[in-house]
Amino acid sequence: MNISIITVGKLKEKYLKLGIAEYTKRLSSYAKVQEIEVADEKAPEHLSEADMILVKQKEGERILAKISPDTHVIALAIDAKQRTSEEFARELDQLATYGKSKIAFVIGGSLGLSDDVMKRSDDTISFSKMTFPHQLMKLVLCEQIYRAYRINRNEPYHK
Repeated sequence: MNISIITVGKLKEKYLKLGIAEYTKRLSSYAKVQEIEVADEKAPEHLSEADMILVKQKEGERILAKISPDTHVIALAIDAKQRTSEEFARELDQLATYGKSKIAFVIGGSLGLSDDVMKRSDDTISFSKMTFPHQLMKLVLCEQIYRAYRINRNEPYHK
């Protein structure tokens, strides 16, 4: 399985980098994980609705340029369906079973994802109705992917 985690913006926080590095190292026994960061669009603090759409479109173009046609895309979106860890594990296992060897998880910037990215997505997932920094979600996603592999192999992992 080849897993790409595509995020908008550069991760700066050392503690998050360390956590993500730990989980990607653990995941290397199960899958090839590639982290892809695309530049965030510089924008003033207060934007009009039209400007927000434009920022998301520009970031979306950068994201889409990193996704090959044969990749199964899962977008992280706050209003998407929430799953238990077991459901998430089962879905990842089914993707592998049915020949989806390339999966890309997409985490948008502070404004979210463009309509074009959402249309390209084969699925969406939400980890909470709460709002989290997108950099933190990358760490949570890595942990949940790792947990999914442990669940699917009936290997012990703390609950």
